[in-house]
Amino acid sequence: MKVLVASCSGFCYGVKRAVELAKSCALDRDGPVYSLGPIIHNKQVVDELIRSGINVIDSLSGAGPGSRVIIRSHGVGPEIINEAKHLNIDIVDATCPFVAKAQRIAGNLTGEGIQAVVVGDRDHPEVRGIIGWTGGKALVVANREEVLDKQLPQRVGVLAQTTQTEANFKNVVHALKEKCREVAVYNTICNATGERQKSAVEMSRKVDAMVVVGGIDSSNTAKLAELCTAQGTPTYRVETADELQKKWFEGKKTVGITAGASTPQRIIEEVERRMKELGGMDTMDTIEYQVEKIESEEIKAENPVAEAAAEEPGKDGGMGDAVDIKPVRTGEIVTGVVVQINQDEVLVDVGSKSEGVISLRELACCDVTSPHDIVKVGDKIDVFVLKSEDKEGRIILSKEKADAEKTWGVLEEHLESGEIVNGTVREMVKGGLLVDVGVRAFLPASLVDRVYVEDLSKFLGQEISAKVIELNRPRKKVILSRKALLEEEYAKNREEMFDNLQEKQVVRGIVRRLTNFGAFVDIGGLDGLLHISEMAWYRINNPSEIVKVGDEVDVMILRIDRDNEKISLGLKQVMGNPWEGVEDKYPVGAVINAKVVRLAPFGAFVQLEPGVEGLVHISHLAERHIAKPDEVVSEGQEIPVKVLSVDPVEKRIRLSIREVQKAPREPRVPRPAESQKSEQQNDGGNVTIGDLVGNIFDTK
Repeated sequence: MKVLVASCSGFCYGVKRAVELAKSCALDRDGPVYSLGPIIHNKQVVDELIRSGINVIDSLSGAGPGSRVIIRSHGVGPEIINEAKHLNIDIVDATCPFVAKAQRIAGNLTGEGIQAVVVGDRDHPEVRGIIGWTGGKALVVANREEVLDKQLPQRVGVLAQTTQTEANFKNVVHALKEKCREVAVYNTICNATGERQKSAVEMSRKVDAMVVVGGIDSSNTAKLAELCTAQGTPTYRVETADELQKKWFEGKKTVGITAGASTPQRIIEEVERRMKELGGMDTMDTIEYQVEKIESEEIKAENPVAEAAAEEPGKDGGMGDAVDIKPVRTGEIVTGVVVQINQDEVLVDVGSKSEGVISLRELACCDVTSPHDIVKVGDKIDVFVLKSEDKEGRIILSKEKADAEKTWGVLEEHLESGEIVNGTVREMVKGGLLVDVGVRAFLPASLVDRVYVEDLSKFLGQEISAKVIELNRPRKKVILSRKALLEEEYAKNREEMFDNLQEKQVVRGIVRRLTNFGAFVDIGGLDGLLHISEMAWYRINNPSEIVKVGDEVDVMILRIDRDNEKISLGLKQVMGNPWEGVEDKYPVGAVINAKVVRLAPFGAFVQLEPGVEGLVHISHLAERHIAKPDEVVSEGQEIPVKVLSVDPVEKRIRLSIREVQKAPREPRVPRPAESQKSEQQNDGGNVTIGDLVGNIFDTK
């Protein structure tokens, strides 16, 4: 006895994705994790997930706030998502992408006022979820007969449960066209389902018995068994190898195995090994069955109803354009719309039977950590078809290759014309930056800016403009220069600025660099020198006492040298001149406190206020003779001084310490004769008691 194993059997893409997401949640969980219903219709897989910590709940009420709940591959209605948000439950959406597409189509039809008709099992969780997206308004039919028995509006849109058979769906479409004026057809059957069913039918015609492996509740497994039985072949359905019976294979020369989409590979292999034991076979007798292509003429001959239903959807009604399903071919560039973004892939609707998949590495020419960095849902993008259909029925796409095809010609034109290109900085590498301009381009660090940039990381994620300075398509080499663009802009701005600037004009600038002799200030694309002598009305030792790098300052243009392109700036000129009104503030004879700022051989300079200094000559430092000023005062000392004179024109103020310290002289006591004479002169000869006392002392 030989065993034939269908090549298209076991996990489909959506189921595999759901199981992988669930396992990932089990490993990364930091709290309780649940699945809303079994992740897939396979008891063995569900039991394995339960052992890993993912318990099954029937409703969200079984999960507390802050817990994580996985939406299984069958999907749910929007009311479940909204309830989860209300309960503060973290949702992990493992809905099969093909199911999600059916949900969107059903919801859109209802939103446009068109009756949505779903071909499938109304009790299946996938169908219940689709109905939820229509607000409960979708009509479910199982077959052609149910269509003929129902009252239907004249405008309908029909879609299918993803595990439906092609024949049943087409029969329903044909019946709808008989009853309704306009029928929009959306074939949402998963490609992998169709291939699996074709494989099972073809195999069952060539074997003596069929074994269908899958969960007892699995819809697609049940349909596989129905299709095989319909070919007149004895068909047995099992969940595990333990259910196999030896009598099924007695007298059989060839037996086939197929499996539903929820059946893991290990169970298929266990069934195969057990069948070998029951059939007493040698391992070398086992072969893998490869499905042959079924010619379209054969399909038409066997199913004339399906042929009629396969006519172009909507050609008799007003919705034909809305349902046009176009095939895609490997190697062509097509336009699609981003409909779903997952952790490591993006799904794109390209108007074909199934949605296309872009893996993370095919999204952009440079490495990206998240698809959200490149696209968002609803974006219209061009994609290159890598495979029109893989073994799971998916269309494999590349945005990176589509971008590259369009970009090379544009870059060649820009190299010749000198036009700028725009791109996003994706990576920082040794020696520069990698920029996504549709292809990967290199921007050397020395060409990033007009001046040296120490930290290139600040450009990551930014969109920049640059010029193409080197291009080699065979080697996929693109060199950019942002500096060249900035130099051009700088030269243009510089010329315009010089034409518009005038002396004595006050402008705002930014301090870019400090030196010992001043500061360079950017006044809108031009650098001017603010000399240290023009920073303040008083003497300073270093420019950092007044300004620092990054300061915004108002400065006056003092001089413009257009021949040498030099600009001299002044800061003190935009401030109030402290010498204005100095005579009123410091009148002659006033005594004020001042600070000694520096000493000279001839005296001491003191500061009355910032910008106003006066001189205390050495002769006015003290009443006594001194050789050096530091005998009396020191720098930084606060002293009282008296104003002797003020000359605001020459900016000179004479001050004195001696006049402040000078004490009034004691009155001299007169001699008796002088006193008597004086009193007689002043008082007419009258003698005072003091005079008499003085005479007595003098006599003694």
